[in-house]
Amino acid sequence: VQLQACGGGLVQAGGSLRLSCAASGLTLRNYAMGWFRQAPGKEREFVAAINWSGGVTYYADSVKGRFTISRDDAKNTVYLQMNSLKPEDTAVYYCAADAAATVSRFEYYYNYWGQGTLVTVSS
Repeated sequence: VQLQACGGGLVQAGGSLRLSCAASGLTLRNYAMGWFRQAPGKEREFVAAINWSGGVTYYADSVKGRFTISRDDAKNTVYLQMNSLKPEDTAVYYCAADAAATVSRFEYYYNYWGQGTLVTVSS
């Protein structure tokens, strides 16, 4: 089982990036999916989650209205569209899969984790 996150990079404040999380060895339509991030010197925190059908989404207050989580089960991939990026969004972003499909902000619900992709937002 592998989750491969990609799409990170360096962007100026106000810019946009789209992260992708492609799965191998598991069928994502059976899982709720989440994105988390870890900034330098800080603990990992919840960013967004989506249920198995894509009909329910959940965001951290800090990204609500700027980030959008979506999924394409035909491609076995989950996305995080990030707009109006701020320097405080700088972090390593991780995707995760939740077999219980709880759409949770809590890490312990998630069974599988990707390796992370670095997003750097310059001011």
